[in-house]
Amino acid sequence: MNVLLTGSSGFLGKVIQTSLTNLQYNVITVGRASSNHIKADLQTGVPTITNAVDLVVHAAGKAHVVPKNEAESKEFFQVNLEGTKNLCQGLLKIGTPIKSFIFISTVAVYGLEEGQLISETQPLKGETPYAKSKILAEAWLQDWAKEHNIKLGILRLPLIAGPNPPGNLGAMIKGINNGRYVGIGKSNARKSVVWAEDVAAIIPQLAKVGGIYNLTDGYHPSFKELENSIAAATGKKQPMHIPVPIAKIIALVGNLLGANSPITTSKLHKMMSTLTFNDSKAKEKLNWQPSSVLHKLPTIV
Repeated sequence: MNVLLTGSSGFLGKVIQTSLTNLQYNVITVGRASSNHIKADLQTGVPTITNAVDLVVHAAGKAHVVPKNEAESKEFFQVNLEGTKNLCQGLLKIGTPIKSFIFISTVAVYGLEEGQLISETQPLKGETPYAKSKILAEAWLQDWAKEHNIKLGILRLPLIAGPNPPGNLGAMIKGINNGRYVGIGKSNARKSVVWAEDVAAIIPQLAKVGGIYNLTDGYHPSFKELENSIAAATGKKQPMHIPVPIAKIIALVGNLLGANSPITTSKLHKMMSTLTFNDSKAKEKLNWQPSSVLHKLPTIV
């Protein structure tokens, strides 16, 4: 089976490429880097695809950046929405039918900062450029896939864990390693996470079934549990914690410095709020059997 993969140079894309290649899929990559089989900038043009394609995995996208101005905000839509449209235009020019299309989305589409076991039926109210661009891309793809009789699978992912993870988990590992990480209060807020290799492994089944799914590790560890697991694996001391009242004062100072400050009142609220997602639909429809991220963490730090 020929698989067209975007985002193969990214954190999750690399894991997906390795997983599908190991399963004997013929993986064809498309992207800006010269290492791709098809070199193309999806945000600016339609790629030229000459190979027949059975399955598309669209993992490319813009994330993990707080826009500083209107131009940077628009880039989310150019990459995540227009890039998706350009990819699909290129696929239609192949002339042979595509069986399945899988889109890597995010739980940010729900627009929530706190809540427990949120399901796929939750309204999509994300307000950030990242969330809005993913919401629009999801909606556009659903219409496109229906029109062209293509089975569409959408994965809404939380924090992704794996070797050299980006984002907050990577920052936590780095901070604990260099002794510069500081916890807040009891660090008992729980967050949904998912192991990257598990996401890659479910793709063949998703390609057969289609649908929209949250994926998590099913446990939703607390910050304290993540801190302890990383510290134990690296042989470091348990991170120190500052009392919540002091953290709130620091956050108020951060408010004056602007949104790019390491800590603001909004960021502190997110850190102290439990936010978990329900993956029972994936367990029922895809036989989703995730790994425990806490058990896997010692292998990557």
